Amino acid sequence: MTHPLIPQIIDLATPIAQKMGLEIVDVVFQTNKRPPVLRVDIRNPTSDTSLNDCEQVSRALESILDETAIMPGAYVLEISSPGISRYLSNERDFIAFKGFEVNVTTNPPYMDKKQWQGRLQGRDEKAIYLNRKGRAIAIPCSLVTQVQLAD
Repeated sequence: MTHPLIPQIIDLATPIAQKMGLEIVDVVFQTNKRPPVLRVDIRNPTSDTSLNDCEQVSRALESILDETAIMPGAYVLEISSPGISRYLSNERDFIAFKGFEVNVTTNPPYMDKKQWQGRLQGRDEKAIYLNRKGRAIAIPCSLVTQVQLAD
């Protein structure tokens, strides 16, 4: 379940990233850690995401979060590149990683399974399509909770 502050954080972080020519890929607030960790994954669409990109977003976002005081108490802010083990979230990801091995998690289970692995064939508004050992499978988007590149 997504933390209720995530949409507000995305609203604050997106214009910061856009001004720097970057994209927000994912935001996770890990409240089970002490202090809690706010992790923001960014991507540079024109080149590799650099340490400098992460530092610039960190400074700017930290300032805005302090000004707005939406974060409850102490927290750790982490800005990073999503890396290869990342989640697929937008149309561009699903196009870029077509043919790659992915793990799909569903809730509730689909055909009595919550975890699916296969080669990504595509996605539309109805389903995510996988090739599993030569067999095509369409997993309804309404049941999918995450899609991640396989290790």
